[in-house]
Amino acid sequence: MLNDPFENARKQIDNVAKYLDIDKKTLAKIKTPDRVLKADLKIKMDNGKTRIFKAFRSQFNNAKGPYKGGIRFHQNVSESEVKALSAWMTWKCSTVGIPYGGSKGGIVVDPKTLSTGELERLSRAYMRAFYQVFGAWIDVPAPDVNTTGQIMAWVVDEYQTLVGHQEPAMITGKPLELGGSQGRTEATGLGGFYILESLRRKWKGPTLPKKTTIAVQGVGNVGYWFIEFAKKAGYQIVAWSNSKGGEYKGKKITNDQLLELPVDVLVPAALENMITKENAAKIKAKYIIEMANGPVTPEADEILFKRGIVSLPDVLCNAGGVTVSYFEWVQNNMGYYWGKEEVWAKLKKIMDRSFAEVWAIYQEKKVTPRMAAYILAVGRVVQAMKLLGR
Repeated sequence: MLNDPFENARKQIDNVAKYLDIDKKTLAKIKTPDRVLKADLKIKMDNGKTRIFKAFRSQFNNAKGPYKGGIRFHQNVSESEVKALSAWMTWKCSTVGIPYGGSKGGIVVDPKTLSTGELERLSRAYMRAFYQVFGAWIDVPAPDVNTTGQIMAWVVDEYQTLVGHQEPAMITGKPLELGGSQGRTEATGLGGFYILESLRRKWKGPTLPKKTTIAVQGVGNVGYWFIEFAKKAGYQIVAWSNSKGGEYKGKKITNDQLLELPVDVLVPAALENMITKENAAKIKAKYIIEMANGPVTPEADEILFKRGIVSLPDVLCNAGGVTVSYFEWVQNNMGYYWGKEEVWAKLKKIMDRSFAEVWAIYQEKKVTPRMAAYILAVGRVVQAMKLLGR
């Protein structure tokens, strides 16, 4: 597979191991998921025929707490992808210091081709296949690519029916009516905006937001809210794109062209492997805020670093979503809920602190920002494993 995501994830761990005191046995363990589950989901379609959909769940490491990770519905879901994403979730939770491990799941499907009824049956079938490895203190799923609060509602209902008791904390990203958190919809984009603000205080770029130019690739939920908060603060969003293409100063451009625009900040907020060794030399932005998961390959990372481009990693920049998912889980477990302003203030505190911790290692060790985040995150997980005797 070209740019195999799990091989990329394993390379990143090998690279960080050079900076940490990790023995071979521990290194092998933190490069391998604890468990990978697969299932064939048989679904009765509206036309009466039966279709089979491949489904996955990868539970990577739970030394820091219950596994945590989304469920995505996409035609390109693969075992390699969910394993990589579960690894990145482990490091993401550890980077921002929340008490979770990492997991990820998915179904190979284009949900746009399904009716609402078919989508509900598929969502419930996923939980029936894997419900025994889910739970508020075992593995806590959430929305991901092409999944929604409604899908989480079906999934939590199926789980609670199967186990015979209420357990809202077993899943996050739920509608507010079912115990979801205020501020969750905006959380990932808002977390990225907080990183942008912290970065602006450190960079050699423009001092004022109104003089700062930004290009955003991918205006889904994450890109949309990042743009909304950045525009409100006065930043100049000069280019944007979605899956069909984009605009730059009123002119139509492709997604590839957007990546190479002469802007201060580039925000890849679409899918993985957007910046590779093939196009890294053409990037003109001074700073990259990675809002997608894995948008920069390891080879591209090195090229960008040598060129003096600061690429802040996904495990830091898009951690706002999982942080507010953590807040939802906390609120569900204690049965007490916060207002949006309180959620945002708590999120800002965590994102500001995490940026400062990563930036300090980046400056001190003279490594890429991703490596700085990994030194922090992997070091914390390894320390937890040692304390647990693993």
